[in-house]
Amino acid sequence: MLQEDRVGRAANSVLVDPARLRSVERLGVGSRADAAFERIAGLVEQLIDVPVAVVTVIDGDRQFLPGQVGLPEPLATTRETPLSHSFSRHVVESGRVLVVGDVREDPQMRDSPAIRELGAAAFAGVPVTDPDGLVVGTLAVMDREPRKWTKSEITLLTDLAAVCSSEVGLRIARAIADEARAGAEEARASAEVAHDQLRLIGELTEALTATMDIEAGMGRVGRMVAGRLADWCFVTLTDPTTTKIRHVSAAHHDPAYAIDALRLAQLAESTPKVVRLVLRAVQRTGRLVREDRADPRRPALDRPEIMQIAGRMGFGSYLIVPITAPVSRRVLGAVMLVNGAARGVFGADEEHTAAEIGRRAGLAVDNSRLYGRQRHVAEVLQHSMLTELPEIPGIELHARYLPAQAGDAVGGDWYDAFVQPDGSVMVAVGDVAGHDIEAAATMGQVRNLVRGDAYGRDDPPGRLLAQLDRALHGLRVPAAATAVLARLRRDDDGYELEFANAGHPPPILLRPDGEVEVWWESPEPLLGLMPRDGRPTHRRRVAPGSMLLLYTDGLVESPSRMIDDGIDRIRSVLRANQGHTGEDLCSRVIESAPRRADDIALLLVRLT
Repeated sequence: MLQEDRVGRAANSVLVDPARLRSVERLGVGSRADAAFERIAGLVEQLIDVPVAVVTVIDGDRQFLPGQVGLPEPLATTRETPLSHSFSRHVVESGRVLVVGDVREDPQMRDSPAIRELGAAAFAGVPVTDPDGLVVGTLAVMDREPRKWTKSEITLLTDLAAVCSSEVGLRIARAIADEARAGAEEARASAEVAHDQLRLIGELTEALTATMDIEAGMGRVGRMVAGRLADWCFVTLTDPTTTKIRHVSAAHHDPAYAIDALRLAQLAESTPKVVRLVLRAVQRTGRLVREDRADPRRPALDRPEIMQIAGRMGFGSYLIVPITAPVSRRVLGAVMLVNGAARGVFGADEEHTAAEIGRRAGLAVDNSRLYGRQRHVAEVLQHSMLTELPEIPGIELHARYLPAQAGDAVGGDWYDAFVQPDGSVMVAVGDVAGHDIEAAATMGQVRNLVRGDAYGRDDPPGRLLAQLDRALHGLRVPAAATAVLARLRRDDDGYELEFANAGHPPPILLRPDGEVEVWWESPEPLLGLMPRDGRPTHRRRVAPGSMLLLYTDGLVESPSRMIDDGIDRIRSVLRANQGHTGEDLCSRVIESAPRRADDIALLLVRLT
């Protein structure tokens, strides 16, 4: 009991520590939404896939919620709770990351009113600290079901909590500056600059998080910084494994220098010595380099045209900030901020903001590297599970699979074709919901179930899909999928075709006379939702010389277009290219698609 009392007093002393409370007061968040913390909570909710994400600030007896996603009313409006309702207070008291799979079984949390009022079952929280390391709040997530938090989720939460701590540091620095120069015009100007720099870092974080294309992301860094933190900006990255130059870009705040900035980047990229000199300046120490009296004629810029362009753009002072990997601290590149003589030298606030830009750029580069590795693994997995098409007399089969050009790249799209013992041919195309390795793996299970269920059976496709529904449910395969399954039988004067459609885009037939049929039918629900006693089977007569196209929605849907527009586009491509080979026709159909936001699978069946 005495030990418990000592622990309780120590925890309470942390909450009421004067230095910590001063930092909380300087933050000035109160019971209202804060745009910067709202953005971070939104990013956490999207990236970790949780129902509730919050940024908390805790004083001596209250918890404030300046950033939140998913809290119920009235808490979403009031933004304030007593500490008795706070899981995050335990993070502040301990000063450590707290990960709880089921709060109802945790001795510290099981009696919290938040379990009943918020429906909380799982919690993970990471400390948010002030510049002195004092914990002022948390970045936290909650789930309404017990949850085993993964290492990658906690790592991501920790990285974004560091972003929150940087935000806190900037605000406290601004508050201290305001206190020191209260009432003076200089204080108001400094606060405006600090606010703009804070907003810049928030916008920069959002822009870097929004893309995994690191080339595009680094280009955004230069364009966003030029004019707001410096007159112009030069950004370079190297490949960490080969040390080869990976990216070079430059941007000036004045559009009149746009051509000069572009030419400067081109010259630097073709002159590796210049890039390496910039990098070497920060690689020695891993810290920023500042020069208040810069000269474009110095040996670092010994190519005449580079010296001329730098002189025209203004080269009075500069900062070189390392882009560092978040774990290894390895220097991956550099951001060079340059001011002309009229703008003046960089101050301490600009140094702090510039260093933060380099850190966040490094985090984005590292995330892009991890994403690229995951994308490669997923693509290899996806392609390894796609069918090798059989050779069938009288029937040509041609197929394509393409990952998305953006986003999570791979998904659950698949195609299949096989010959039954009775000589009929089964063809299928489907799409398992999701865009990740899990979706690709689930796709393999669904495709194998389709094969195993259909092979050697003479049942119509509708009955086969109904049986697949029951198998997915009974075997607890976590899949929601669309699919078209068809059977082809040759007879004396053509082909009899039977098909069933479970929530999938309609098959398209190019007839020998050049007309195109789109086989719309009454919508059927997706596979894997609820078992059904039966599904309808549709029948068509198909003449020799026809071509049947089965495909996934990525071919015909886009955020800005209706599916009907995409189908009309495919109809036009088929009509215009009827005489081409099956392989050529597949290529032309794929080439007609706009930039792919989703992966695409298609199967072209030519009947002779």
